[in-house]
Amino acid sequence: MPELPEVETTRRGIAPYVEGREINEVIVRERRLRTPVPADFEQALVGRRIGELGRRAKYLTIPLSEPHAERRALLWHLGMSGSLRIARLGDLPKKHDHVDVVLDDGMILRYHDPRRFGFVDWLQGDVRSDPRLAKLGPEPLSPDFTGERLYRLSRGRRLAVKPFLMDNAVVVGVGNIYAAEALFLAGIDPRRAAGRVSRERYARLAAAAREVLAAAITQGGTTLRDFVSGTGEPGYFAQRLNVYGRAGQACRRCSGELRLITLGQRASVFCAHCQT
Repeated sequence: MPELPEVETTRRGIAPYVEGREINEVIVRERRLRTPVPADFEQALVGRRIGELGRRAKYLTIPLSEPHAERRALLWHLGMSGSLRIARLGDLPKKHDHVDVVLDDGMILRYHDPRRFGFVDWLQGDVRSDPRLAKLGPEPLSPDFTGERLYRLSRGRRLAVKPFLMDNAVVVGVGNIYAAEALFLAGIDPRRAAGRVSRERYARLAAAAREVLAAAITQGGTTLRDFVSGTGEPGYFAQRLNVYGRAGQACRRCSGELRLITLGQRASVFCAHCQT
């Protein structure tokens, strides 16, 4: 699944091609996404100009010019296997290319999603009031995400610290890959109860999460089977992963064997020597 760095990489990749452009045509080949494509999608978009793209957690927000006051922005989620890419007029659609937004300069914003778990819908109000976004925690690279917040929210929690960190009400966008990597950098056993992690260690964990996510964004996201950036390039952060996907291999710190466990129904790899 594309995680926060992949979505941010997509935003940065497509923004120069779509911001300020007018929409000439919209082609929907498959409406049956996780949420069906709105019935008025094509008609409501044609003739409108795209504003500055935003991101909240794993959602992309695409503001639109008037006159439709109640249809001011799109909310786009890539789901498990979706991608937004830039194509040109004449580039034939491939299987699973479900939506084309054709721009006034001949470029196309094209949505590809083999599993159809993503969606595009109207943003209801703004990012603070839309029910899909209103209860989300802070962005991990924002000043609102701190070790003190983690420490405060974790008191009395028996839940393991890794699924606690992955809770979108605690902080958004720290998915399985980046939670595993952050816990390794912070030296924290992912099985440890969230309520039994000290304030000092949470400060290290918050710093580690920011470091891992910032590095992944800089390098274009993590190379997953389905992920490519908005310009069709794969991510490269996987070349630097310390634990994720490396079960049975040697720890880069101590050379001990990395262990594979299951936490919250998700696979998790860690070093029992370096993470306590």
